[in-house]
Amino acid sequence: MTVIETSPGGTGTRWRAHAAVLAFGAFAVGTDAFVIAGMLPDIAGSLGVSVGAAGQLVTVFSIAYAVLAPILAALTASWSKRTVLVTALVLFAVGNAVTALAPAYWPVLASRVIAAGGAALYTASASATAAALAGEEHRGRAISTVMLGITVSLALGAPLGTAVGAALGWRATMWIVTALALVIVPVVALRLPDLRQDAAAGLRSRLAPLADRRVLTVLATTVVVFTGIYIPYTYISAVYAPAVSGSGNRMAILLLVFGVAGTAGNLIAGYLTDRQGPRRAVLIATLSLTAVFLVLPAFREPFGAAVPAVAVSALFSFMVTAPLQHQIISFAPPGTQSMVTSLYQSALYLAISLSGAVGAVGLNVFGAAWFTPFAAAFVAVAAILTWTAGRRSGALQV
Repeated sequence: MTVIETSPGGTGTRWRAHAAVLAFGAFAVGTDAFVIAGMLPDIAGSLGVSVGAAGQLVTVFSIAYAVLAPILAALTASWSKRTVLVTALVLFAVGNAVTALAPAYWPVLASRVIAAGGAALYTASASATAAALAGEEHRGRAISTVMLGITVSLALGAPLGTAVGAALGWRATMWIVTALALVIVPVVALRLPDLRQDAAAGLRSRLAPLADRRVLTVLATTVVVFTGIYIPYTYISAVYAPAVSGSGNRMAILLLVFGVAGTAGNLIAGYLTDRQGPRRAVLIATLSLTAVFLVLPAFREPFGAAVPAVAVSALFSFMVTAPLQHQIISFAPPGTQSMVTSLYQSALYLAISLSGAVGAVGLNVFGAAWFTPFAAAFVAVAAILTWTAGRRSGALQV
């Protein structure tokens, strides 16, 4: 049961505005997650550690995100969504402020755990809240609107944050991320309806989705498909080395194209999910992406061919997020929506963590020329999981 105690202007016609507010918070979270990688040399020099050690800030953030997402969701299940979101943003801001202030490597590393906890709690709660406010008819578009903040952070937030870090130092970038989170706190507190959902009583009830084979299938699909998606993204410089030819400007263009096309794919996915159903949307995205990854070796050069290749792969890569979240929310027992979205986020960040290690093996075994077909195998497995799960349940719409 869902209860909206305070709804300024009503939610039936205003879910888009509420989802846009939530997307701004997602932009702050996404910028923080992506921007660190672009500032690793500066961070390493400032803290007196190697670039490899500085890279563990990214690893720790991803692992902490994956571990803390379901734990924090369970602990806050009985809270109103507005309280959860405000708490998450404040925790996220505190973590980033500590990152900006910490004088040495180990305090900075610890601060990434705090920031990851806030990010995990916010993203899962934002998706569940937007889905609840929009209702089943518009659920896909509501989720994709929130995720728009993530894709825009990839296209604009991370590059701009990196540029600020280069000009003013990496700590200035962390203060900007902190400010972004704090700016949205009063907006969420004053404008977002006070949404309350009856939480499942007891930890066992809240973890009940883990006993549902459909939920487990979506989580497995999430891990497999995003491992496949992030393998070529993590090593994009190696995949498109012939086209880039060592030019930083060309690589920046490819990353910008990836972010813009990914944003478009995310928005398309929302409409496709609401009109065709999440299962069909996942199948369309994964089958298309498998085909794209298989033919990408032919488009690694020249640069004029690499640009559309990156755009098409990003388009389909970001078409799986909204339908997968829609699916897992549809399967959630009453009172566990935030829990299942947190499990989804946990699976996503587990995949991101795996992609680096798995991709390194694939790069060594197959080489850069045949690297994307290796990633295609993971995406194809995700398509098979989605197809067989639907055949078992006989459901085409979930």
